[in-house]
Amino acid sequence: MDEEFKAGVLTISDKGSRDLRENESGKIIVDILGEEGYSVLKKEIVADDRKQIVDTLKRWVEKDGLSLIITSGGTGLSPTDVTPQAMEEVIDFQVPGMAEAMRAQSLKKTPHAMISRAMAGVRGACLIINLPGSPRGASENLSVVLPALNHALSKLAGDPSDCAV
Repeated sequence: MDEEFKAGVLTISDKGSRDLRENESGKIIVDILGEEGYSVLKKEIVADDRKQIVDTLKRWVEKDGLSLIITSGGTGLSPTDVTPQAMEEVIDFQVPGMAEAMRAQSLKKTPHAMISRAMAGVRGACLIINLPGSPRGASENLSVVLPALNHALSKLAGDPSDCAV
């Protein structure tokens, strides 16, 4: 990685926020990002609560100046899955190719991938990517976007170079 980007990992889980479930997916994401050279400055677990998700994402972007936020959980069809609604409230625009790539790769393993409502988007100069809540799903989906992550973050940070390879 050419430069160090500040990252945060937000786990969205009712059970996890009450210490009724271990935060395996969050730990896996932190480990993967660390191995790739990202500096994970923020780690938190919040309940499946739209306001908590919105407030945390906004604070991490505006106050803490993070370049990358990875969320895990709350992207399905359960009544408590509100991560996509929170994202719509927070982001300036979507980066649909990332979510499409994650779903396409996941569909090779499970038909349940087609009901994922995960998205990727930008607020200010921060890229926010939603991953599934399961440890395996989070790991597999993060591996899909990793090859494009550094380039995307460089562009958001103002890199003026051409995108041609």
